Amino acid sequence: MATTNDLKNGMVLKLEGGDLWSVVEFQHVKPGKGGAFVRTKLKNVLSGKVVDKTFNAGVKVDVANVDKREMQYSYRDGDDFVFMDTETYDMVNVPASTVGDAANYMLENTLATVAFNEGAALYVDLPAAAELTIANTEPGLQGDRSTGGTKPATLETGAEIKVPLFITTGEKVKVDTRTGEYLGRA
Repeated sequence: MATTNDLKNGMVLKLEGGDLWSVVEFQHVKPGKGGAFVRTKLKNVLSGKVVDKTFNAGVKVDVANVDKREMQYSYRDGDDFVFMDTETYDMVNVPASTVGDAANYMLENTLATVAFNEGAALYVDLPAAAELTIANTEPGLQGDRSTGGTKPATLETGAEIKVPLFITTGEKVKVDTRTGEYLGRA
């Protein structure tokens, strides 16, 4: 337990309903009349939804203990992804629903940050960019290069992204893991 006076950016709070919310920003306000209060912007750890919430100053809030660990993706086991802790070498199963879109940019041995709360995995955070090989893409048309157009391409992970016309099957490309955007050749 902490009070609203102890809030810091990045702190994770457990609010009513048991949801976990990360503090994006906060501001202590002392108006001329009435009691002081704390204005916060909170982001839901699981859904990513951002809300504004106001607390009276000095109110007790439940601080959640979120443990972020550097882990290495090992293999897929049914609907679960198996990660290995890089320090203890423990194997941890993370459900596909928790991994989410990160699965589109993960190969075996990919390093990722996995956040845990009370032993349950909350989310998987990948590095901002991943280097992946194009498994399949149509050849670009001759003379169609000036338009700066794009074409669909399938990555070795099975995810589909848009790439420039000059990219060919078998090339390594950099992909933004947050948006799925092509960043350039690797």
